[in-house]
Amino acid sequence: ELVRQGEALKRTEQMVDKMDQDLKTSQRHINSIKSVWGGLVNYFKAKPPETKPEQNGTPEYYANSRLKEAMMLSKEQESKYQESHPNLRKLDNSDSDFSKADLVSSVQRDSYPKNQHLRAYHQKIDNNLDEMSSGLSRLKNLALGLQTEIDEQDDMLDRLTKKVETLDVNIKSTDKKVRQL
Repeated sequence: ELVRQGEALKRTEQMVDKMDQDLKTSQRHINSIKSVWGGLVNYFKAKPPETKPEQNGTPEYYANSRLKEAMMLSKEQESKYQESHPNLRKLDNSDSDFSKADLVSSVQRDSYPKNQHLRAYHQKIDNNLDEMSSGLSRLKNLALGLQTEIDEQDDMLDRLTKKVETLDVNIKSTDKKVRQL
């Protein structure tokens, strides 16, 4: 949603830049209508080149790379989590998850108690803690990516606000000139 909003802000800023360019063109036409001298000045004065919005101080919008990376990693981790979570994966016919050899924890085997049931319980707790750590890490990366994207869009909103205020003043000025004709 935040990426979509960023793209909408970019399009809005491009439209404001186009409106500013059109307003400059209309002011040239008003000057040529207003007097013969204004028409002569406009005739000999070089026509302002049409500039693209990217050249008017509006950088091309790309969603924050940190946010994109966090979203991509989050989707990868989510699919891995769903594959390994007992309630989200297809159930197999084994009696317990404790006997699986693929559930290797970061903790050494020697640190677990000697009792086999207690050892299995500790391993299961460690695996759950590892999954929680992975989930929290994923949330942290998403939050940092969202914060960076919000900061960038805040800067874009400030730039857009200044442009709109300037455009509003110029439109009012042009309206007065047209009414005086």
